[in-house]
Amino acid sequence: MATHEEPLPTTVTLERREGYEFLVRVEGTNVPEFFAEEGPPLGEARGPSPDAMLGAAVGSCLASSLLFCVGKAHASVDALRATVSIRKSRNERGRLRIGGIEVEIHADVPEEQHERFERCRALFEDYCTVTASVRQGIAVEVKLTTS
Repeated sequence: MATHEEPLPTTVTLERREGYEFLVRVEGTNVPEFFAEEGPPLGEARGPSPDAMLGAAVGSCLASSLLFCVGKAHASVDALRATVSIRKSRNERGRLRIGGIEVEIHADVPEEQHERFERCRALFEDYCTVTASVRQGIAVEVKLTTS
C-alpha cells in the first residue's frame, strides 16, 4: 500500500528595508532574493506587489499543472503563456480585497497533439495546489511577537 508523506512546508522570509519595501527570500532554494513592495500611493512599486505575487502563484501553478498533464498524456506544447488579472474590490467595510482572479492560458499545440491535449483540458485545474486552495479559502494563522 502506497503512503503519501506530507511535503515539507515552503518558507518565505520577508525583511523590511524601507517604507513598504521588503527583501524576499524563498528559504532552501536557489531562488535569488528579490524585493516586493506595494504600489503607489503606499510604495514605489520597486518589486512585485502582494497581489501580483498571488497572481504569479496561481498562474504558475495552473501552467505547471497543465504541462504535467500534457506530459502524462504523451502530448506536447510548442509554447505556453498564462496571463493573470487580479481584480480588487472593496468589502462591506470599505477594505480592499482580491475580488477575483482571471487566468487565460494559451497553449500552442501541434496539430497532431490536439486529441491527446484535449484530455488535459478537463483535468489540469484539479491538480493545481495553489488555485484549488485559493478557491476553497486558505486558513491563515497569524502570530505577532514584539521585542
